[in-house]
Amino acid sequence: MLTAIIDYESGNLHSANKAFERVAREIGEGEVVVTTRAEDVARADHIVLPGDGAFPACAAALRNSGCFEAMVEAVETRGRPFMGICVGMQLMARTGHEYTETDGLGWIDGEILRIVPTDPALKVPHMGWNDLVIDHPHPVLDGVESGDHAYFVHSYQMRLADLTQRVAHVNYGEDVTAIVASETRIGLQFHPEKSGPTGLKMIENFLRWKP
Repeated sequence: MLTAIIDYESGNLHSANKAFERVAREIGEGEVVVTTRAEDVARADHIVLPGDGAFPACAAALRNSGCFEAMVEAVETRGRPFMGICVGMQLMARTGHEYTETDGLGWIDGEILRIVPTDPALKVPHMGWNDLVIDHPHPVLDGVESGDHAYFVHSYQMRLADLTQRVAHVNYGEDVTAIVASETRIGLQFHPEKSGPTGLKMIENFLRWKP
């Protein structure tokens, strides 16, 4: 089995790669590659899209990368399991509103908007550990429970038109989307590679996931 982590110069690739490699090795789920090559994405069994930075820049970099068409074909046509991380999750939305209105992938019926906490004592970006609240079961969350911690660093959040696509949220003065899913696609607003045992369990579940 091959897991492709897409390198479009918009992600913290080193820590993500090390975490996925470690888990894949421990559970015997094949090879993990960080790649800019469309042919790697096309033959991958699982696809991971990380992302750090601003939504418009990440969206442009992804569309201009050599992997974009191969990723869309693999996910939309062949149903390959996909995980978006941080801005990689936000790119799954219909539209982003960071600096300028920007089209996303349209895989989740949501928009990316700035976090505006109702409590002025809460700072933006939302940074640090927060407790997950599970809204719906999902194979990638097997063994994960409400109250388990995940590590966040973000100033924008996904607001969903269809809450059945929200798998988990956290409270940060309001409900903030933490995990979304649709068909063979899942997105994590937090960084699983920095989220201790909870994040590693989700990576394990994703690598085992064969929808």
